[in-house]
Amino acid sequence: MPQKPEISATAPEEFVRELRQVADLLPNRINIDAQSVEQGLAKLVLTLIEFVRRLLEAQALRRMEGTDLTPEQIEELGLALMKLEKRMKDLKSEFGLSDEDLNLNLGPIGRLM
Repeated sequence: MPQKPEISATAPEEFVRELRQVADLLPNRINIDAQSVEQGLAKLVLTLIEFVRRLLEAQALRRMEGTDLTPEQIEELGLALMKLEKRMKDLKSEFGLSDEDLNLNLGPIGRLM
């Protein structure tokens, strides 16, 4: 279970001191180049797309198991999911990303996917 930070209104000096210690650990400058910006943006966008794709796939499977889709709709849905998966694979390859690169660590919550 994640710990919530404790901020005491009776000890603001201590809070400010701890905040300054954390700020001292951060770099003064962030080195940014065009390649790393493009790579980082691609990673973020593809992670979001992959997350939504997995949600859509899970929903599609639930609908296929139900009785509200015709066989033609099931076929179309399956083809659309296959095309999306292939396109994601192509984009990951284009930007040099792997499945693990898109599986972000969300700290106490765990892995994204």
